[in-house]
Amino acid sequence: MRDEFWPVPDALAFLAGRWGVERSVRDLAAGDEGRFTGTTDFGHLDGGGLLHHESGTFLWRGVARPAERTLRFLPGPTPGTADVRFADGRFFHDLDLTTGRHTADHPCSADLYRGEFSVRDRDRWRTVWRVRGPAKDLVLSTDYRRLGA
Repeated sequence: MRDEFWPVPDALAFLAGRWGVERSVRDLAAGDEGRFTGTTDFGHLDGGGLLHHESGTFLWRGVARPAERTLRFLPGPTPGTADVRFADGRFFHDLDLTTGRHTADHPCSADLYRGEFSVRDRDRWRTVWRVRGPAKDLVLSTDYRRLGA
């Protein structure tokens, strides 16, 4: 069976709004598994782009903790693409969903994060980050579902 992807002509317009988030985290080296459940809000930034704020609960090794992160999704070099940056402005990865799927790399010290992004339809998309290196051996799979659609 072939995966079907939903092309997105404008990544920022597609992402704008509020999304429910379900993430599984697997540490392949230690055999541990965790889960994040929460929401992601993509709100408009002055000057263009989106402020991504994720918040929820992360369950790891039987302990539930509040968790959050903030990213900036800025207009990319070509129409419909985005440059994803950490809250402090450092580059994280590029994003091009014009075909409905995208792969991005992010080196972090000696580890490499490889993200695969896939859009299923106007209200569902997914990321799978595979992290490999001397410090980490992880798979982070996240499903996003538009809220209020």
